[in-house]
Amino acid sequence: MAQIALNQYLENTSSRDPFGELAEKISACAASREEGGKIGWVDIANAQDEAGILPKDVLSQLVPLCPKTGDVHIIESRLSGQVHVIRVEELLIKHNSNLLPDEDKELRVGSYSGKNSVISRRKLKGKGVMPQFPTLDKGKKYMIQTNGCQMNVADSERLSGILHHDLNLSPTTKGEEADVVLFNTCSIRDHAEQKLFDMLGPFCARKRNGEELAIVVTGCVAQQEGEELMRRVPEIDVVLGPQYVPFLKNVLESVEWGKQVVATAPMLHMEDNDFSKPMRGGEGVKAFVNVIHGCNEHCTYCVVPATRGMEQSRSMESVFKECLDLTNSGYKEITLIGQNIDAYGRDMTPKRNFAELLEYLNSNLPSKTRIRYVTSHPRYFSDKVIDAVANLDKVCECFHMPFQAGDDEVLKRMRRGYTYDSYMRIINKIREKAPDAAICGDVIVGFPGETEEAFQRTLDLMEEVKFDNLNTFAYSPRPNTEAAKWEDQLPEDVKSERLQRVQALATKHGLERSQRYVGRVLEVLVEDKNPRNANQVVGRTRQGRQVYFDGDLDVLKGEYVDVLVTEARTWSLMGERQ
Repeated sequence: MAQIALNQYLENTSSRDPFGELAEKISACAASREEGGKIGWVDIANAQDEAGILPKDVLSQLVPLCPKTGDVHIIESRLSGQVHVIRVEELLIKHNSNLLPDEDKELRVGSYSGKNSVISRRKLKGKGVMPQFPTLDKGKKYMIQTNGCQMNVADSERLSGILHHDLNLSPTTKGEEADVVLFNTCSIRDHAEQKLFDMLGPFCARKRNGEELAIVVTGCVAQQEGEELMRRVPEIDVVLGPQYVPFLKNVLESVEWGKQVVATAPMLHMEDNDFSKPMRGGEGVKAFVNVIHGCNEHCTYCVVPATRGMEQSRSMESVFKECLDLTNSGYKEITLIGQNIDAYGRDMTPKRNFAELLEYLNSNLPSKTRIRYVTSHPRYFSDKVIDAVANLDKVCECFHMPFQAGDDEVLKRMRRGYTYDSYMRIINKIREKAPDAAICGDVIVGFPGETEEAFQRTLDLMEEVKFDNLNTFAYSPRPNTEAAKWEDQLPEDVKSERLQRVQALATKHGLERSQRYVGRVLEVLVEDKNPRNANQVVGRTRQGRQVYFDGDLDVLKGEYVDVLVTEARTWSLMGERQ
C-alpha cells in the first residue's frame, strides 16, 4: 500500500512544483501546509547538500538512480522507515583547488563547493606575484581574532588546538608577530563585512610589502561571502566555512603548496574524537562544548541556517568524552552550546532529546561540576528540560529563552512558530518548578512592519516576565534573508528609540531581580580578578549572576566559595566571603 501511495503521489507531482506546493501536497500537519512547508520540512535548495540531509541508506538508494536535475524521487529509509521526498536542484562535481602559475594570467580558484571562479589578480606592490605562503614549522606564530557568539569562541578554541598541537605553532596576541592570522567572523550584526575588511587592512599591507604571511578568514562571513571575499581581497589565502574547522591542517597544507582555497561547500560535521583537542584559553575555569551544529529553522531575519548549515547532533559519548577531558584538566563549569539546543537528538536514529543528554552528563561527570547551556527555542522547549534543570544537581538554574518579539503578528512574520501566550506558558512552568531560576532572553526591536502597538506588546511581555538578563538588538537587514527584501522597513531613528526604551526597561528589571539575592549566602565559582579592584575577585552564582568580593585570585581561582550578598547592582552583586 505504501508503494501504491508513493506512485500516486509521483503521478500528481511535477518537478516544476515550487517547494511550498510539494510540501503542501504531502504534509499531514495543518501548520506546515499553512506555512508552505516552512515548518517541519527542509528545503534542499536552502540547505546543505544531500549528505547533510539524507541518511546514508537513502543516499545509497538515490545514487544508483542516476538522478538528473528536476527529478523527483521518494525513497523510504530502510533503517528508520522515514519517507524522504527529494527533488534534484543541482548536480555538483567536487575537485581540489588549483592556481594557474602564470603571474600574468587570471587566478583560477576551484573551491570545495565544486564551482570554478575566475578572480582577477592584483599587481602587488614590489612583486608581480603573491608572496610565498610561509613554511609552517616550529617557531612560527599564529593569532586568532574572534568575533561573535559562543559558537565562534568554541570554533576558535578548536582552530587554536590544531595550530598548536598539529602544526607546532605558538599563539601570540601581537598581530605584527604572527605568521598565520585567522579572522573568525560573525555576520549577525550590521556592517560585519566592512569590519572584516578594516581588520584585514594591516595584514594585507604586510603581504603587499613582500612578507610571508598566511591570512585565513573563517566563520559566518566566510561561509556567507565565499569566493567574493577573494575577489575583493586577493591577499586572503583561505576562506574557511565553519564546517571545515576540523580540517584546517589539511587546508593549510594545500595553501603551502601554492594554492588558495575556498572551503565553503555544505558537508557533514565529523565526530571530532580523532581531531586535535581544542586549546582552551583564559582562566581555565569554564569552557564551551558544542553539542549540535547548525539550525533547521528558517527565521526570516536570520542568516544562521545559510552559514552554519543543517542540524547535526554529536553523540552523547562524544560530548561526554570532551566534557570529561575538561573536568580532568581542572575545568569546573561546562556550557553546552547549540544554535537550537532543544533540537538535540532529533536527527539521530533512534531519536534522543536534550533532557536525556543532561541526565547522562549529570550522572557521569565528576561531582562539583557545573553544567549550563544555550540557546533554547520556545517552539521546541519541553517540560523534560525544565524538570532536568529543577532536579539535576550539576545543572545550573538558568534558562536562556529568546522571545524576539511580543506581538503575535510580528512573531508570525519572523516565522518563530509560537505566540505570546505559548511563550508565557513556558515561563509560568519554569516559575512553578524552578522558582529561583534565572530567566534570560533575546529581543529584536524595529522588525519590518512593527507598529507602535506591536512594540508595546513586547514591553508588556517584558513586564510580565521580568528577565534576569536580556540581550537587546535593533533589527538590521542581513544578506540573503527574506525580511531584508520587504518594503516595510522601519526608519533607523524609530529602531534606535525603541531600542533605548527596551534597554531602560531591561535595566529596571535587572536591578529588581538582583535585589532578591541581598542577605542570602550563595555558592560562587571564582573565575577572575575584579579589573577595577586588585583586591577583589569575581565569580558567578548558579543562576549566572556575577558576584564581586574581597579575595586573592591565586588562592581562590576555580574554587567554590560561599558569599553573603550585601549589595545588588543591575547585572551583578557585591558580597562578603563566609
